[in-house]
Amino acid sequence: MNLTSTTVLITEIGILLGAITPCIIAIICLINGMKCLLRKEILSIYYEHKETKVFRQYEYENLDFLYKAYKALRGNSFVDKIKKEMESWKVES
Repeated sequence: MNLTSTTVLITEIGILLGAITPCIIAIICLINGMKCLLRKEILSIYYEHKETKVFRQYEYENLDFLYKAYKALRGNSFVDKIKKEMESWKVES
């Protein structure tokens, strides 16, 4: 490999990284935004039924889907504690 080939290769890698970096940053921002929305929905269900500790079957199923999506996006353990508490609540059909 001569100097010209090496220079072309380095230039092409730089251009490729310049094009890919904004996409990676955008994906990270979307993931963080999605985690925030999922956490908000989980907490909304929690606070809506915190006093009675009773919620409907469809709400429990929604909670399960929201929680799985949140954990798939590497959500934190705060929601784990909320979910664990809610699992002891009564589910009505």
